[in-house]
Amino acid sequence: MSISRYSEQRKIDPSRGAQLADGTANDQDRIEIGPTQLAYQEWSEAGLVLPDLIAMREFRWKRLTQHIVDRGYGGLLVFDPLNIRYATDSTNMQLWNTHNPFRAVLLCADGYMVIWDYKNSPFLSTFNPLVKEQRSGADLFYFDRGDKVDVAADVFANEVRVLIEEHGGNNKQLAVDKIMLHGLRALEAQGFTVKDGEEVTEKSRSVKGVDEILAMRCAVHACETAVAKMEDYARTQIPNGMVSEDDVWSVLHAENIRRGGEWIETRLLASGPRTNPWFQECGPRIIQNNEIISFDTDLVGSYGICVDMSRSWWIGDEAPPADMVYAMQHAHEHIMTNMEMLKPGVNIQDLSRNTHQLDQKFQKLKYGCLMHGVGLCDEWPLVAYPDKMVEGAFDYELEPGMVLCVEASVGEEGADFSIKLEDQVLITETGYENLSQYPFDDRLMGR
Repeated sequence: MSISRYSEQRKIDPSRGAQLADGTANDQDRIEIGPTQLAYQEWSEAGLVLPDLIAMREFRWKRLTQHIVDRGYGGLLVFDPLNIRYATDSTNMQLWNTHNPFRAVLLCADGYMVIWDYKNSPFLSTFNPLVKEQRSGADLFYFDRGDKVDVAADVFANEVRVLIEEHGGNNKQLAVDKIMLHGLRALEAQGFTVKDGEEVTEKSRSVKGVDEILAMRCAVHACETAVAKMEDYARTQIPNGMVSEDDVWSVLHAENIRRGGEWIETRLLASGPRTNPWFQECGPRIIQNNEIISFDTDLVGSYGICVDMSRSWWIGDEAPPADMVYAMQHAHEHIMTNMEMLKPGVNIQDLSRNTHQLDQKFQKLKYGCLMHGVGLCDEWPLVAYPDKMVEGAFDYELEPGMVLCVEASVGEEGADFSIKLEDQVLITETGYENLSQYPFDDRLMGR
């Protein structure tokens, strides 16, 4: 076999050159994770435009750097895996890292970016030239460092100090998002004044660039395709008996992974009486024919983009009860009416003040918020119901490029069902665009 032939076999798409349309390497052995051939094929058939990932990474880097400079900080130090993903577009054992924080990124005021990664995998971010250095040693948790974690923290904090001296104008105002206790103390011992890094990152992430929106469109399409597979399984198999909530939920997981998705953050699928109260996690319950299923995807999909949509389905050959149809129609009216308020310049607190009112019987079990931001996960801002709004907590205006999930959970206390609906909505220059295209259940809508 010739070398050239071998090279062609190792490409994702042999008809293309060195790069795919989204700017990633056309290489089966590439470092960065990404969409699968199945996802690319489905997006092409749907006429979707792929994001330019190189441009997307630069947009995020510039936006974070500008937010650092605007606040007069010397740098931003992040440990949250989603903030690291935003800054570098690199991943490494994301879920494990959430409770064993071994990664960190320092972005200095001059744009110089350094990542501390697992000691055996510095190569995982080398595809991104915006990351100037790969180091190790940010693992400041007890399991890994034992009774000498303070020593490791001092070494790490000293490295940060030197980098800020060189690239942050020796400005000791340092924004930090989430840090272990010994790390915080070590930074303060180096003379740093620690500022709120979450405020910096959440505000940075709240407005999406052109390529982030293209990536989100692709992720939404992949998620909705996976949801369709789950619905088909539920409708064809549940009437036959012995299908559990976990069986149905597993289809969404599998189809997400098949398209280059990454994980699902919750287990929010329930059936029949377990839908009320909402937030019961899916389990081994056998779903009966002529019952409701409600779910919330909370799915981190293609390109690491979160797709957060909710639907309720009636499964069976009989008609759903009249009170369930009314609740579904009321929930649908709630999210669609609230969606009409969305446009640039609207104060977030006014969304709370002017919300569509749920019936009194649905008030106690209403959802935890009216809307929330979404990007790499659920993000700032949160739009509270009027009775939960804290004056001044979200006194900001909507901007083009923000994406909000508009939600409703409608169920009566003591009832045997809850309706869960949610759409993902982009704020445009003139109003809004509903990115969610998945249909609502016709029978629950009374059609």
